[in-house]
Amino acid sequence: MIRCTGVRKAYETGGRRVEAVRGVDLSIETPGFFGIMGRSGSGKSTLLHLLAGLDTPDEGTVEVAGERIDRLDDKSATLFRREKLGIVFQQFNLIPTMTARENVELPGMLAGKEQNWLSSRSSELLDRLGIGERAEHRPEALSGGEQQRVAIARALLFSPQVVLADEPTGALDSGSAEKLWSLLGEVAREQEVTVLMVTHEPAAAAHCETVFIFRDGTIAGEIDVRSASEQGEEGLDAAGIAARSEQLLGKA
Repeated sequence: MIRCTGVRKAYETGGRRVEAVRGVDLSIETPGFFGIMGRSGSGKSTLLHLLAGLDTPDEGTVEVAGERIDRLDDKSATLFRREKLGIVFQQFNLIPTMTARENVELPGMLAGKEQNWLSSRSSELLDRLGIGERAEHRPEALSGGEQQRVAIARALLFSPQVVLADEPTGALDSGSAEKLWSLLGEVAREQEVTVLMVTHEPAAAAHCETVFIFRDGTIAGEIDVRSASEQGEEGLDAAGIAARSEQLLGKA
């Protein structure tokens, strides 16, 4: 589903070279809900942008859903993101003059898909995500949590194998955030999708199956949340994950 090998990315800023990603190897072979957790400036969002084909690595290979996206030109990368990859950002990026349904259908409209299919698919997704009754409302009439559900529905329009989420609840209150984390987990399980979420919040990471801890452009280690929970291990709530991540960062 997702495979990075020896990925590096550096930027020039303020007259100096900053290595945002430094030789990352990452492999996720199965559907599920996975997380990348790290402090601000650790390079985690840069890695997500590389996985999404929004940027290209200086070195290394990036494979997502069977596609070597580091080899794609701009046009091919845009088509790949539209039809084979779901992306959910912190900002909902909804078109204010369009209804929820129209926002979900927009990628399909751009791809020239038949309207009957689009109507059926958008209704199915909005119903599944619990906001079918809000389909004809514009974003201004929706709560933050509802807007993010619309964004998730849009990301799922073409049934992608992989969904990337970059701090998807950063603009939500704690109650709405908790519901969205649970929803992403349900999407991963029920639709057999690989959901990879970037976050700095242990409470978000507690909903994942595996969490990769990022520090200074590298993966410092990983926390197998699901296995520990199945074994009855205590402490893998938000506080437990925070403590475990600090241990891994201390060893890095």
